[in-house]
Amino acid sequence: MTLPSQSVATEPGPAPEGGAGAPRGIRLLRQVAARIQAARYSGLLLCAALVVFFTLQLPETFPTRATFTGIAGDQSVTMILALGLLVTLAVGQFDLSAAQNLGMSAMVCSVLMVHHHVSPAVAVLVTLLIGLLVGLVNAVFVAVIGIDSLIATLGMSSVLLAVTGQVSDYQFVGPVPAGFQEVANHEVLGVPSVALYAVVLSVVAWYVLEHTPVGRRAFAVGANPDASRLAGVRTVRYVAGSFVVTSLFAAAAGVLVTAKIGNVAPTLGPAYLLPSFAACFLGTTQLKPGRFNVGGTVIALLLLAVGVKGLQLNGNQLWVTDLFNGVALLAAVSAALLSGRIRPKLRPRRRAVRAEAATAR
Repeated sequence: MTLPSQSVATEPGPAPEGGAGAPRGIRLLRQVAARIQAARYSGLLLCAALVVFFTLQLPETFPTRATFTGIAGDQSVTMILALGLLVTLAVGQFDLSAAQNLGMSAMVCSVLMVHHHVSPAVAVLVTLLIGLLVGLVNAVFVAVIGIDSLIATLGMSSVLLAVTGQVSDYQFVGPVPAGFQEVANHEVLGVPSVALYAVVLSVVAWYVLEHTPVGRRAFAVGANPDASRLAGVRTVRYVAGSFVVTSLFAAAAGVLVTAKIGNVAPTLGPAYLLPSFAACFLGTTQLKPGRFNVGGTVIALLLLAVGVKGLQLNGNQLWVTDLFNGVALLAAVSAALLSGRIRPKLRPRRRAVRAEAATAR
């Protein structure tokens, strides 16, 4: 929230900004603005607080290199999937099939190498092409036919689940070749290579969404598709393209998780759905409140990862992971909705304060 930089004086002489000489309304708005600015970085502050808390509580297990390397490696695949979801969320759509697309891609890649002895390079290429095809089908259903994205991608998720079961016969598949596993597990300066891939993709996604006309138009489509269409933006292309990009990110995440774990389960995909969406929505409370953004998603995922890891090392049961992610998702969506309801109420008051300031001048 931007506020007028000029101070309004009720007495001759300038009043100190935010001081007692300023009208009450301006002081109130400045306090609200300061709180909003602080809230943008609340995720980092909370993450730091969790690190300190678990370090004091678990001094022998939490503050170790293995813990932080494990967090970086474990959350990289979720990060890549969340980046893909950001693209469809930016244009105002949902892709509920992305997680199962990841699971199917991991299974297809593994089956090609283990059962059909296909070279890793060819297996990866085929997997990415299948992911591209899934995105094109989603695009046709949503952007061309006009089916609601929630319904279309939910149906596609079920189809992909069936394909995964058919390909795997509902059995674990693996291990994949050791050389292929090095693609994700090789460490550079103590950091798993899969984490470096996630960082590179994050930078690319950040640049495209925040600093290119394509990204700005995508957000415009998500904010108001009718106005964007009247302004000359080809909204159908942007919606269709978003599903293709999300599917490619999901397929890439599937390839990397195959290399990371070596043995793929037919139920792998759905476990990534909740944490990736939770990171995206929680990210709307960070850096750029009310807007999906890459930086906020990275902060949110880091916060979720530290919290879950600390709880697991503290001896909690495995269901704590789902509970923590679910509560975070509900809290993030609630915060976004409440922020959207409160801000319009502040606008009339801000206009009144500005009118009062103009009259005083």
